[in-house]
Amino acid sequence: MRRIVQVWLVMALSGAAWACCGAAPASGAETKPIDSLDGTWLPVTAEIGGTPFPEEVRKIITLKIKANEYRVTVGDVLDRGTIQVDATKSPKSMDLKGVEGPNKDRTIPAIYELQGDSLQICYDLSGQRRPTEFKSTAGTQQFLVRYQREKK
Repeated sequence: MRRIVQVWLVMALSGAAWACCGAAPASGAETKPIDSLDGTWLPVTAEIGGTPFPEEVRKIITLKIKANEYRVTVGDVLDRGTIQVDATKSPKSMDLKGVEGPNKDRTIPAIYELQGDSLQICYDLSGQRRPTEFKSTAGTQQFLVRYQREKK
């Protein structure tokens, strides 16, 4: 299982083609997530490059958001960083900037949609451009995840 986690992190989070470029939020935009994003999120569905994500890996992923920080654990592997949100865009945009783990010093542009306790995020793992729709297409490094907030 640990090997699957390591392979996934290398493929999905730290690909060799990664470019460290992310758009800064527009002037006057929120620079931290709104309180409603705070919480522990568990992936319900996930796909990368148009292919369903391995269920055995999806089940061991946890995303925690608090204020302007995120923590992703995949098994016992930690990825930690900051989030900048621009809720004035349509779709709403998000930049994740890694400070520890496999995404250290990388920026991941994404879009998100929050509906109650359901959060959908589409990440561009190549780091090259922000997705424009909630879609993971073959031949891309777009990672589409639908999360459910963990109940306390």
